[in-house]
Amino acid sequence: MSEAADRLAEVNANIAGAAKRAQRRVDEICLIAVSKTHDADAIRPLIAAGQRHFGENRVQEAAAKWPELRAETPDIVLHLIGQLQSNKAEEAVALFDAIHSLDRSSLVQAIAKACAKAGKQPQLFVQVNIGDEEQKGGCAVADLPALLAEAKDAGLTIDGLMAIPPAEIEPAPFFALLDELAERLGLPLRSMGMSGDYEIAVMLGATHVRVGTALFGSRS
Repeated sequence: MSEAADRLAEVNANIAGAAKRAQRRVDEICLIAVSKTHDADAIRPLIAAGQRHFGENRVQEAAAKWPELRAETPDIVLHLIGQLQSNKAEEAVALFDAIHSLDRSSLVQAIAKACAKAGKQPQLFVQVNIGDEEQKGGCAVADLPALLAEAKDAGLTIDGLMAIPPAEIEPAPFFALLDELAERLGLPLRSMGMSGDYEIAVMLGATHVRVGTALFGSRS
């Protein structure tokens, strides 16, 4: 348990340092522990150390392990950070407190229908294909205004933008672009930054950072 607590304390200290350098309040930044592929026994030490926000990539994997963990610790906040299929929207709305991967018209409609049925709406982020990469999910920058308008017409509240910059390239310009887009579109939240670059993301406006390896260690 102490190892998990040590890793969590180090990441939180790094976030606090980056926030201070950027003259931001540290309480503006939410640390999401990316628990995908980790089982309940690997997650519990982080919960015991005080971590409450967790991120999963797949609806089915989350549904298999989180009901038990949430029964033990009811104030857990669960974020879906992976791609979402429209046919899983109802399950995702029921299970997650936030969805970071809204990126297309069909998903807007599926989530809106699921929210109406459930009588609740998770916090929603539109995923932006910030590096214009063919193989990556996300809404094209040019298509953002239309998707946001469609979401509004469907009765959804969009809280922010999410992006994953291209690998092997300096991420700062992409973080700065996401921050600028969110500002221009009047959206308060920016989900950006992972284990290798979360401090840069915090300095460039991130409100949510998604950290896996730095908290759980490398996958064996």
